[in-house]
Amino acid sequence: MRIGVYPGTFDPPTLGHFDIIRRGAKLVDKLVLGIGINSGKSPMFEFDERLDMMNELIAGLRDEPGIGVIEVVPFKGLVVDFARANRATVLLRGLRSGTDFDYEFQMTGMNATMAPEVETVFLMADLVHQAIASSLVKDVARLGGDYSAFVPPTVAARLRAKLAQVKSA
Repeated sequence: MRIGVYPGTFDPPTLGHFDIIRRGAKLVDKLVLGIGINSGKSPMFEFDERLDMMNELIAGLRDEPGIGVIEVVPFKGLVVDFARANRATVLLRGLRSGTDFDYEFQMTGMNATMAPEVETVFLMADLVHQAIASSLVKDVARLGGDYSAFVPPTVAARLRAKLAQVKSA
């Protein structure tokens, strides 16, 4: 069984993430979505909220032809350790631009040294999703803009609720 991992903070999950998940899930028998805890980031959504959003997003994917098992799993620490713990041989990464590539190139080299048995596979973001970044979605949302074109409807609803909660606090 070919197992892949797609790690990220997914704060919030975007249509770009969803595109990579859908396409990546067709490349492996099992895709493990690693919802990371990154102490270097200040997430808008709590960890459990991000887990719930990802589970909502993938619920419908499981019935699509050609898609294997998709699992949502929390992780903390090194991605290569997470890959090993899940018996993954594929590390899936999405690329939007040359800037992403520069960063990912360095990470791939480090990961290959630490875990040569795990192969990194890059998927280019679909053209319509290349400009989408979670950080930009949060900025648009906080500034009152329309972010609905960048996230799935369930995520847009959670963003609206989160913003209302912050305003009332």
